[in-house]
Amino acid sequence: MLALNLTIAFLIGYLFGSVPFGLLLTRLAGGGDIRAIGSGNIGATNVLRTGRKGLAAATLICDALKGTFAVLVGGAIAGPNGAIVAALGAFLGHLFPVWLKFKGGKGVATYIGLLIGLIWPAALAFCAIWLAVALLTRYSSAAALIASLATPFLLWGYDHPALAVLFAALTALLWFMHRGNITKLMAGTESKIGARA
Repeated sequence: MLALNLTIAFLIGYLFGSVPFGLLLTRLAGGGDIRAIGSGNIGATNVLRTGRKGLAAATLICDALKGTFAVLVGGAIAGPNGAIVAALGAFLGHLFPVWLKFKGGKGVATYIGLLIGLIWPAALAFCAIWLAVALLTRYSSAAALIASLATPFLLWGYDHPALAVLFAALTALLWFMHRGNITKLMAGTESKIGARA
């Protein structure tokens, strides 16, 4: 029964995570297909390149909350382990949504939402690091990369080894999804926050 509940928690997490809010909200607002502008990504940073800050904020909030809800539902189904597998499912769903031929976002907002659901002080720490780096560099990608790299160590410091292992894996996935950004950062060609498409 436990294995079945964990499987259900993972699948529900995946379905929550796979909802492409950036694409849906942009289309509902008459902005067309967000994948046709900027980086082609469905996340809040690319939505911001349309110049519509409210739409970008809505995308950020929805992409975060789907992760939080996945964790809460997974925990209700199968306890702490259910929350962890639901978190993994939600992150994979966001990165590789079945509805978009497995081409999704890069995971930053959902990563934050998972932290909110699992251990909110770590989410605050992530956001503080992200903000500091973003203010210094104006690069959203660099801020996300550094904040995510710090997160497993923070979780280990909070004495949550299982979560530290989970977020080490999620951080590796997040860095993989940002490989193009890393190349541009190294070349000095990465777009800065607020740059229009």
